[in-house]
Amino acid sequence: MATLLIVDDTPASLSLLSDLLSPLHRVRTVDSGPRALQAAASQPRPDLILLDLVMPEMDGYQVLGHLLADPASADIPVIFVSALDCSDDEERGLALGAADCISKPFRPAIVLARVKAQLELKAARDLLVRDHHCKLQREIDRRMAENRQIQDVSIRALGRLAEIRDPETGNHLRRTQAYVRTLAMELSSHPRFAAFLTAHNIEVLVKSAPLHDIGKVGIADHILRKPGKLTAEEWVEMKKHSLLGAQAIEQADKDAERPLEFLSMAREIAHYHHEKWDGSGYPEGLAGDAIPISARLMALADVFDALLAQRVYKAGLPVEDALRIIREGRGSHFDPDVVDAFFSRQDEFLAIAARHADGDARRADERTPSPTQTPSRAENSS
Repeated sequence: MATLLIVDDTPASLSLLSDLLSPLHRVRTVDSGPRALQAAASQPRPDLILLDLVMPEMDGYQVLGHLLADPASADIPVIFVSALDCSDDEERGLALGAADCISKPFRPAIVLARVKAQLELKAARDLLVRDHHCKLQREIDRRMAENRQIQDVSIRALGRLAEIRDPETGNHLRRTQAYVRTLAMELSSHPRFAAFLTAHNIEVLVKSAPLHDIGKVGIADHILRKPGKLTAEEWVEMKKHSLLGAQAIEQADKDAERPLEFLSMAREIAHYHHEKWDGSGYPEGLAGDAIPISARLMALADVFDALLAQRVYKAGLPVEDALRIIREGRGSHFDPDVVDAFFSRQDEFLAIAARHADGDARRADERTPSPTQTPSRAENSS
């Protein structure tokens, strides 16, 4: 049932209109302008207001002005009720924004017909507004989804730049992205991580992960593709990729029209994912909780993938050896809780490794280590 608000300072008029309309509608009655404004702002919100023009303290024109000035009541149609000839009141009322005017003495059939007409018009208008809002929301959702897709593709394309320079990394981006998501989901309820690893932040973290090695674009080919152990001087150059990546992402963020959350986290990951829990990592030598959570998760994901991967300078390790190295790194290379999360989801990690295995690589559990393998580089490159 529609809700009608009847405003009249004459008890007889209130009673007459209420008796006429209450069999068909939910009727509320008030006897003054100020009370009308209070009733219009309260629940149930009126669908139509029948408003007497001549009242003490605040007349109908003043009440209408207040109603139209308030966005919460501006869309409620108002029918003026006049004890005089309605023509002049109707002209002035319509000019001010009233929907209609009826005169006293009331003719029941006229009152019912005009109330019905205004309620139908309001229902049709509300339907159009809702339909417009729905269409607008669908268009917003479509454009948001399109923008997210463009952003995701752009991120992956940028991440691939590093892989193009270092082609043996293969599906490294897909695997590490999935590893990071797995760790984040496992740790999302942990007291140390729950505040940061919200559902929203996990999505931003996963989106940012492919950019962790973008700085390798700035490393010379003879170092990046060297089929053997790096010299001390070459290793110094190689380690610069984390800072180069962070600087490039920071500049991209500054060039954007507005701050982009995923770029901020991507810069954090690129800069710090080679830091170690005990402070022996690079480039800043951060230790413990000073290392951002995003970088701590990427550190383990990156190392695990590098240990299993076959590269020009090494063969991939068997799974049991990779697991041993991760376990031995607990509390030295890696946050202990991140290592515990890894082993809680060990089977999922191995499934990801198998699902996104490089096309020309043998399964991780079939690989055998080379006598010339250099684990230190494997643990710090990807």
